[in-house]
Amino acid sequence: MRLLYRFDTSIGPFFIAEHNGRFHPIFDGDGLGSYVNVLQAVEDLAGGHTFAVRGGHDTAKLGIPEDISQWTRLT
Repeated sequence: MRLLYRFDTSIGPFFIAEHNGRFHPIFDGDGLGSYVNVLQAVEDLAGGHTFAVRGGHDTAKLGIPEDISQWTRLT
């Protein structure tokens, strides 16, 4: 799995990774879903529509932007 983007929040960093042509939001080592494109992954994460985050945090309330250009590109 290759980490592509990072966004820091008050509870820690979130990542978007790519694996086998799919995009995966990741928090604290946990995969939060699998998406066809990076924009879907970021939009669902920002909107709180991914698998549950450890600790029960609502990702829609963490200030995660839907605009991928506001994330830090890692590669």
